[in-house]
Order: sequence, then C-alpha cells, then structure tokens
Amino acid sequence: MQQQGGADGEALEVWIDQDLCTGDGICAQYAPEVFELDIDGLAYVKGPDQELLQERGATAPVPLPLLTDVIDSAKECPGECIHVRRISDKVEMYGPDAK
Repeated sequence: MQQQGGADGEALEVWIDQDLCTGDGICAQYAPEVFELDIDGLAYVKGPDQELLQERGATAPVPLPLLTDVIDSAKECPGECIHVRRISDKVEMYGPDAK
C-alpha cells in the first residue's frame, strides 16, 4: 500500500466535479495514475486498483509520491474542477474551494 498524505502527513483524497470539467486532459497528463478521461470526454479519478471511478463525487486517495502532480493538476485545471481535501475533516487543501 502506498503512503498517502499532504505536507503535514494527513491523508488526502481527490475528486473531480464533472459538471465543471472541460475535458482538456491536463490532469491526466500530470498524474495518469490518478486521473483518466473517459469516453464521454470528462476526467475521472482512479481507485487504488487503477479502476476508473465514474460515480459523481467519487474520491480517490492521493498517493504521497504523486502529491505534487495532483496539486499541479488542481492548480492548472482550466475548469477548476479538481478538489484535494483532507480525509479526516473534508477540508479542501487545493482546488477552487481551498482557503
């Protein structure tokens, strides 16, 4: 099992709001182990088993080695639809709703 977490060691998860996804695929370029475009042209997260999670609001853990790539995906996403939050309290750390 891969170690997960942010800079403070807290476990993080990521999800995509498909209603805002523009289908540019930047996320899949930055972190193809975590994101993938489906045949509908929208991005989705992948579970730890690399299975595409197509349910609305589905979350995937952020593996520590991919943290920077996932954060860069959230920052560069033109649709501002990638949300990275702490698992413990659901506070968004990176993405459009981060403080």
